[in-house]
Amino acid sequence: MKPPRVAMYTCGPTVYNYPTIGNWRTYVMSDLLIRALKYLGFKVDFVMNLTDVGHLTGDNLGDADTGADRLELAAKKERKTAWQVANFYGEDFIDSYDTLNLVRPKIFSKATDHIKEQIDLVERIEKAGFIYKTSDGVYFDVARYEVAGNTYGELSNLDEIKEGARVEINPEKKDPRDFALWKFSPAGEKRDMEWPSPWGIGFPGWHIECSAMSMKYLGDQLDIHCGGEDLKSTHHPNEIAQSEAATGKKPFCRYWVHGAFLLVDGGRMGKSRGNAYTLHDVVGRGYDPLALRYFYLSGHYRKQINFTWEALDAATAALAKLRSLAAAFRDSVDRTQLSPEKLEKIDEYRKQFAAAVNDDLNLPQALAVVWEVVKSNIPDHDKYELLISFDEVLGLGLEKYYKREVTLDEKAGRLLARREALRKEQKYDEADAVRDELGKMGYSIEDTPEGARVVKNN
Repeated sequence: MKPPRVAMYTCGPTVYNYPTIGNWRTYVMSDLLIRALKYLGFKVDFVMNLTDVGHLTGDNLGDADTGADRLELAAKKERKTAWQVANFYGEDFIDSYDTLNLVRPKIFSKATDHIKEQIDLVERIEKAGFIYKTSDGVYFDVARYEVAGNTYGELSNLDEIKEGARVEINPEKKDPRDFALWKFSPAGEKRDMEWPSPWGIGFPGWHIECSAMSMKYLGDQLDIHCGGEDLKSTHHPNEIAQSEAATGKKPFCRYWVHGAFLLVDGGRMGKSRGNAYTLHDVVGRGYDPLALRYFYLSGHYRKQINFTWEALDAATAALAKLRSLAAAFRDSVDRTQLSPEKLEKIDEYRKQFAAAVNDDLNLPQALAVVWEVVKSNIPDHDKYELLISFDEVLGLGLEKYYKREVTLDEKAGRLLARREALRKEQKYDEADAVRDELGKMGYSIEDTPEGARVVKNN
């Protein structure tokens, strides 16, 4: 019998820059959900998009149809083409995705690879009678959609938005809630990314890509759609409206899962504040990326958690201890015959872990069960098997990171000393190059609060 299928879609990054650790919290949340579903016996059909066109800067002000294209702005700043910018940050995202041990989707679907599908979907919406044309694009008619008996904005408070309250009034919009399905290239301007369409040369609106690509790969109805809580305001309500307008009221998605914002030092994260840290910042300071993953496990996805470097130090120490214990349990020669009481205790730990996962993805509680196992009196090899089983959800790579500390040879010792000196001088790029050289020699470095720990890879 085949396991029940879950069609799941996650809104991925706009690839004009490096994602922040706040963004990565959302992607790790999505990964934990995938792993939990698989652990509980489901088959997950998973797709994530890469937005490489159409995401305008106006969404920060409340209207995603205004402002400049983020890719075009980044291209001018970096003196590259928008295509080059998208390729660079898209490839970097996938590399970082693997670094955090996230389960890959069946496809990272790029908006620019699916222009036809987006145009086709807008045509379906047009045939249903829910679009109109202005001088700058083709818009979805929210009022007409509601008159037809549909509900708009159920995920957010869009019905409370007043025209001009946060954004400059667009006199051509029939309703401030209307949103662009297709934007026209500005007159007299040649964009890096533009395509012909039945309405004119231009590019797709930000929202239409997710509907078009999820429908192509997962069907007209999703089981689960994930994203950050900021997408509840406009992006996800617009996805629902345009999708259900095209399909004839068929519910677009059964369950929406939104991750809460990440605080930094107790406040908001922002580039102007200098605290919009990226995964590269974390690695550049010598932290294991999976220590960041462990940090995310410490808070429930619906609640804000506060990132500090001290908190990451604590996560690093906890992860190092867990890895060390797992390795010791694996090497244990203890093969004690299990008593009925201990067999019952092992089964109870499995039930407790599954119950935590089933409780709205309560990973802090699941992690608590992990440490209860570590401290328990069941045999070590059974502890190890439980940890490896639980790690199918946690994704900390406990089995992969089974290593032994070693005595370095002379060359490796010199390299390690050089790396430490470079790190003290804050020459992190050069220090990373030395670390990579050690990696080619078969060594890995785990940075702990007590200093660098060098291990030999199996």
